[in-house]
Amino acid sequence: MKNLIILICLTSLISFQVSAQDDNRNAFQIGIKGGINFANVYDSEGEDFTADGKIGFVAGAFMSIPLGSMLGVQPEVLFSQKGFKAQGSLLGSSYSLTRTSTFIDVPIYFAIKPVSSLTILVGPQFSFLTKQKDVFENSLTSFEQSEEFKNEDLRKNILGASIGVDLNISRAILGIRGGWDLYKNHEDGTTTTPRYKNAWLQATVGIRLF
Repeated sequence: MKNLIILICLTSLISFQVSAQDDNRNAFQIGIKGGINFANVYDSEGEDFTADGKIGFVAGAFMSIPLGSMLGVQPEVLFSQKGFKAQGSLLGSSYSLTRTSTFIDVPIYFAIKPVSSLTILVGPQFSFLTKQKDVFENSLTSFEQSEEFKNEDLRKNILGASIGVDLNISRAILGIRGGWDLYKNHEDGTTTTPRYKNAWLQATVGIRLF
């Protein structure tokens, strides 16, 4: 969270150095974006479970709906990879677990636009788990398991929150986000399938199509 605050402050300072451009804060806009997530977990439950961060891809589309020149709503639909790398102990034997979780993320941001070059975003995010891949290794064995979900089980649908900023340079957009789940993943809480909440930092580059 400290790193996110620093990134947001730096982006805010840079935005005021951007050359003058047409003010399109009142315009309805649609665009696409892509970038990376640096994801990890927090509030985890599991015996001898220690998690490290993991890099994943993110891509999708966004829509900017103005509510005047300084306010708006910005919904997005994103294909988003999260997960973690973990080390732990099971029955006296050390193991490693790499989990890649694929979500469809739908953040709905309240947008504050103090100047045309800067948009501040905050709002809820709804995440739908579509696929999960685990790679488990210990001194005796190694195996990979993939599972796909159709979200018929509501426990695979997670409510979270997200904040961030967009730096608007003509039709290009540089975005920084931080997000976290408000509910746990509803696993059984054992060592190899720990119970946890996702958290992530996100950096993207986008373009307004119109």
